[in-house]
Amino acid sequence: MTESITTTPIATGLPQSKAPLEWAVSANGILFTAQIPIDASGQVVAGGIEAQARQTMENLKHTLECAGGGMASLAQALIYVTDRAHLPVVNQVYGEYVTQPYPNRAAIIVSGFAREEMLVEIVAYAATPHP
Repeated sequence: MTESITTTPIATGLPQSKAPLEWAVSANGILFTAQIPIDASGQVVAGGIEAQARQTMENLKHTLECAGGGMASLAQALIYVTDRAHLPVVNQVYGEYVTQPYPNRAAIIVSGFAREEMLVEIVAYAATPHP
C-alpha cells in the first residue's frame, strides 16, 4: 500500500508570483522554500548584493516564522549567486541570521536568474512543527 503525502502551502503574505508556484510548502514535517530579494511590492530591491542578500534572508526568516518555526529550524540552505565575488558579502549577511549549530549549506555560482536584476536566491529546507 502506498502512503499518500499531502503538500500544504504556507501562507506567507509575500507578493503573489506570476509564475505557478508557492513561496513555501510543507510536507511530512519538512518546509520547502525558495526565496528571492523582493520587497512587499514584488520588486527586486535595489542597492546591490548586500541589500539583496539581506532582503532574501528577511524573506526566509519571515517564511520560517509563518511555518511555525524560526531560523533555528533551518536544516539546509542552497545559496545561488551570479558572481563569486558576492560570496563574502552573502556569507557576512547570512551569518547575522544563523547561529550554531549551523544549517548544512552549499553555495553555487550561476549565470543568471529568471529576473535579470537578481543577484542571489536561496533554496531552503527546514523542520516544521507536526500538526
